[in-house]
Amino acid sequence: MYDIISTLLTVVPEAVTTAAEETTAIEEETTTFVQDPVETVEKASKFITEFKNYLPSIINFGLNLLIALVIFVVGRFIIKNILKITKRFLARTSADVTVSKFLVSLVRVVLYAVLIMIMLETVGIKTTSFLALFTTAGLAAGLALQGSLSNFAGGVLILILKPFKVGDYISTNGLEGTVEKIDLFYTTLITVDNKLNIIPNGTLSNSTMVNFSKFNIRRVDFEVGISYDSDMKKARDVIEACGLNSEFLYKDKPVRTFVKSLDASQVTIGMWIWTETAHYWDMKFELTEKIKSSLDEAGIEIPFNQIVVHTEK
Repeated sequence: MYDIISTLLTVVPEAVTTAAEETTAIEEETTTFVQDPVETVEKASKFITEFKNYLPSIINFGLNLLIALVIFVVGRFIIKNILKITKRFLARTSADVTVSKFLVSLVRVVLYAVLIMIMLETVGIKTTSFLALFTTAGLAAGLALQGSLSNFAGGVLILILKPFKVGDYISTNGLEGTVEKIDLFYTTLITVDNKLNIIPNGTLSNSTMVNFSKFNIRRVDFEVGISYDSDMKKARDVIEACGLNSEFLYKDKPVRTFVKSLDASQVTIGMWIWTETAHYWDMKFELTEKIKSSLDEAGIEIPFNQIVVHTEK
């Protein structure tokens, strides 16, 4: 009996202590469970308040983004039409294919760059710094490539405006020759004595240039001096007959002979006669020889400078 009572006195306090601990744990869990919803509600309320503060900015950004998309769609449509107009214009000017493609690509890049800038400004992104950066970079590149850009611009102008083409005979800056090739930066000439001349397009586009092959016919000018003792009318008739009998004569244009000037030691007879451009030099060389021979046969003197020396014996 004594053992039973001792056992009970030992077990009962332990059971009471365990029960008390379990009760405390339950109370703590209950308190935590009650407190968590309150914190959650507070956090949700704070988030909703902050969201309300940012809501106008979010709506404004969304509207700007929508407007930017509309601008992109409309701008893309406008750019396509501008490119079509540009292509038609270049086709009418008979511009070189390489130049046409380059200019169309350049216009496309510039227009899309402007469109993107407008879209960024609409959304609210400032493009001032980008423009300043691009401007600085473009200025530096332009200064570094000034000569090349000048030649390039000259080449584009030549290929678009076509003051001359490959195969034309031109004269510029003291050089004469047939155009062999026109590049974006340089134009190549071959002279009559088969020398190759490479001319920068920047210089060529800013200089006076004569295109001898622009038209199908050319006028050949002759000037012949006769002595004052010779018959002027007879000399004119002889010179005119030489022109009219030339195999290279362009018959749709009149042959004109005239007294050009009365010089110190000769009377200068002039003749204007037309021929096809391809036969210009043929007629020039043929008539120079024929006129001299015909005047000699007619007894018409061609004066020349001479020195008479008198000596005393």
